[in-house]
Amino acid sequence: MNDLKLARDFLRAHFPAGSRVLCAVSGGLDSMCLLDLTAEWGSAHGVSVAAAHFNHQLRGEAADRDEDFVRSFCAGRGIPFVSGSGDVRALAEGEGLSIEEAARRLRYDFLRRAALEQGCTAILTAHHADDSAETMLLNLLRGTGSRGLAGIPAERENLFRPFLGVTRAELADYAAARGLPHVEDETNQSDDAARNVLRHQVLPVLRALNPRAVENMARAAEILAGESRALEALAARLAEQAKETPEGLSISCLVLTEAPEAVAERTALLLLARAAGHRRDLTAAHVDVVLRLARGTRTESAVSLPYGLTARRGRYTLYLERTPAAPEEVPIRLGQRVAFGRWRVALTDLPGRGTSYRLTLPPEADLRVTAWRGSDRLTLPGGRGSRSLKRLCVDRGIPPERGTACRCCGWERSRRPCRGSA
Repeated sequence: MNDLKLARDFLRAHFPAGSRVLCAVSGGLDSMCLLDLTAEWGSAHGVSVAAAHFNHQLRGEAADRDEDFVRSFCAGRGIPFVSGSGDVRALAEGEGLSIEEAARRLRYDFLRRAALEQGCTAILTAHHADDSAETMLLNLLRGTGSRGLAGIPAERENLFRPFLGVTRAELADYAAARGLPHVEDETNQSDDAARNVLRHQVLPVLRALNPRAVENMARAAEILAGESRALEALAARLAEQAKETPEGLSISCLVLTEAPEAVAERTALLLLARAAGHRRDLTAAHVDVVLRLARGTRTESAVSLPYGLTARRGRYTLYLERTPAAPEEVPIRLGQRVAFGRWRVALTDLPGRGTSYRLTLPPEADLRVTAWRGSDRLTLPGGRGSRSLKRLCVDRGIPPERGTACRCCGWERSRRPCRGSA
């Protein structure tokens, strides 16, 4: 009988006696093998095991059947069980996600909560070598680098996957030899999803060409993962050269322009993740924007990025800045100086140094200091009607979101202003 030695070795290497782990169990063959093996091995090695099942509310009575099946199995084996559910379709429609992505998000959020509630330090999933091969092929079709071709990682934070060295066929043999029950998700038989097409039509062809295709892809993924880790380490050393600023990060453009492309891309991604506080939804397109700014020649160029980030090119420096929340508006009267966020604003009837304009205001005008808005307009003396504040700033070389760049030399907030008009 196949005893899944690679999986047992994985568990032994990661979980000493006294550990407590949570198995994600759908009720399908793969996850039932995971629960059976882990519970048996854990009992012999002093490792406590609990099971968690998430009902995606996508398959009606069939989904309820799966939950009842897993609950009953755990009760018969004396395995602690916890369940959860979520409205996947509502999340997908509300946030513009695919059903698969919405399901994944809800499922993993539940698993993390369940692990905390059960006192588990690790979550185990039943992803195996065939799943990893499918992921490699999907990423290849989308266009990817070594990170995407490395397949599914064996561990990430508190997520562990003991079966990545085990094929689907080996799991089927294990379940058959032990008479292990499971339920079938009928949607797995449909070729509506790309992953199912690969599973039913592409991988059989690859196995016909080489019976060990999946095992060889797993080996290739392991090699690529090692190479990717080496590149990540080089990128991390370069990213350490970034300096913290009040608004975010700054780094010399030369750090990115002189690095090999593969290292520069990873460095840019690390910097973006550091500025944003996470790596989620940061894509190759965002990395490309950062690298083009660093390699360009136009100073004071700026590009908006997700999560309130702005990438900006100074003369020799790249800035990744977080857009601060706009301060609350503040009333102001003639002759008064008020605090507006970290600025001090004064309203006076005396001419200012450099460019200034005299405003004609109605008596008892209600004046307030606010953040600039795209709809703000001014009519200047000698002008042809009103113009937007943004357009006026652009004409004078002043990025409206900064408001501190000089139109004659481009001095920045951290430098002393020149004597020209600002």
